[in-house]
Amino acid sequence: MNQNAFRNFIGGKRGLVGKLAYLFLRLLSGLYRLAISVRNFCYNKGLFTSNRAEVPVISVGNLTAGGTGKTPLVIWICKWLGANKFSCGVLTRGYKAKQGKFTDEPAIIAKSCPDAKIVINPDRTEGAKMVVEDYRVKSLVMDDGFQHRKLRRDLDIVVLDATCPFGYGHMLPAGLLREPIKNLRRADLVVITRSDQIEDQAVNDIIHKVRSIAGDVPVAKAINKYPYAKKFGGKIIDFDGLKERKIFAFCGIGNPCAFVDHLEAVGFSVVGRKVFNDHYEYEKEDLKHIYEEAKYCGADLVLTTLKDWVKASLLMKPREDMDFAYLALELDFIEGQDKVESLLRRTVKEGQSQQMREKDNV
Repeated sequence: MNQNAFRNFIGGKRGLVGKLAYLFLRLLSGLYRLAISVRNFCYNKGLFTSNRAEVPVISVGNLTAGGTGKTPLVIWICKWLGANKFSCGVLTRGYKAKQGKFTDEPAIIAKSCPDAKIVINPDRTEGAKMVVEDYRVKSLVMDDGFQHRKLRRDLDIVVLDATCPFGYGHMLPAGLLREPIKNLRRADLVVITRSDQIEDQAVNDIIHKVRSIAGDVPVAKAINKYPYAKKFGGKIIDFDGLKERKIFAFCGIGNPCAFVDHLEAVGFSVVGRKVFNDHYEYEKEDLKHIYEEAKYCGADLVLTTLKDWVKASLLMKPREDMDFAYLALELDFIEGQDKVESLLRRTVKEGQSQQMREKDNV
């Protein structure tokens, strides 16, 4: 079952057999909720310990499974830290990656933030120690860190996707929630991504719900910008040029509709589409079928995400009869950027001051 089909299923589009299967998923969901609640209780009461890194840790995480926009925010934060002379390392577990080996998302971060030091290790505490000792960075950004409580964080940022902020209201596998919504109260900052893809009132409703759970936690609103596409050899197709093309879109991401639907929303001519599972490992045969479907649909451009490009482009060579490109993605704050920057600056500076005090006491 691909990402779209699964989201439709847990979202309510199911027949009689599907309803029976969903009851079983709700049972599993209850057991998963119990396990997560016990784990969080142990951390809250100090029964499980959290380890502190030598430098400030900024965690970027979410409540739900699937693509919420964490990676673009991690990239934005790394670039901000670099521009403000705060060297940083990025801690990531790397989905299905062997230790030290780059997969799709770490590769994107490395490509977008060449000055950031990337460490892939499912044990973030060990990873933090490695990157600080090896590179002497002044700050750490922990990708997908909200549930990873073994490493203490100095700033906890939670990303909510405006198109599906609360995971259909249920824990995995009956919904997309990785932990109960009430745990938003642990957040120091909430960033609502794709906030331009729903009505303003719906965004306000999300903010109201966040505030009802987490009090006066700062909230920022962000959108995804797609300024251009890039082909083999780094050749650029600008935004206006994309509007003149007939596009066949494919992706293997957590929220595929958010990508493909946005192409149509901004006026691109999407003549065909194909969706794969999140973190899909492409094979040559997949790319062959994509090109065949694109030609059948009358497309002159196959377009994908950067996350998919870093894997799929390795299997394809440039072709004269069809362009292949990825759509560049940039995060842009439309509200609350000053709050984000203020919290980042305070977190890093307070962390550095604490380190100096500890050294003086040694």
